[in-house]
Amino acid sequence: RSSEVSDTGASTEWETQTTSDLNSGGTDALSGHPKVLDADTFDLGNTRIRLWGVDALEGAQTCDLNGRIWDCGQEASQRLRAFIADADVRCEPKDRDQYSRTVAKCWVRGIDLGGWLVSEGWALDYELYSKGAYRDDQASAKAAGRGIWRSKFIEPWEFRHLGQNEQ
Repeated sequence: RSSEVSDTGASTEWETQTTSDLNSGGTDALSGHPKVLDADTFDLGNTRIRLWGVDALEGAQTCDLNGRIWDCGQEASQRLRAFIADADVRCEPKDRDQYSRTVAKCWVRGIDLGGWLVSEGWALDYELYSKGAYRDDQASAKAAGRGIWRSKFIEPWEFRHLGQNEQ
């Protein structure tokens, strides 16, 4: 996936709290301040989290905004960083993906991060996995032209399929 854009350059200690070992199949919540890697992936301590049910544009992905190239993937990551700010996130693991990331539903200040990303137009409902959990949020973002919906873009799963981004 995309490489991280340096935020302030300040040294930060990442803390994660968990009540069970995910490697042993536990599904207890994880919490802490995330290190955002892209708009649907972040680290909580040594645990890489992939948000459940959504797919955000790749960090290297661009969009066509009124005939101009727009770094929409990078902006999506920046918007997630800004939304989380200095708050902690709480994640409930649901699965592991093919890259051994923990797939989890996560909240910040009580707000579902996946739902927020989709409703703001920074990620798509990944219906293959979500079964349409964020369908209404996506329809609302699209109708209002929020986030990437104000541009022309390739769905992130198609972008990866075309081999335009390295994992």
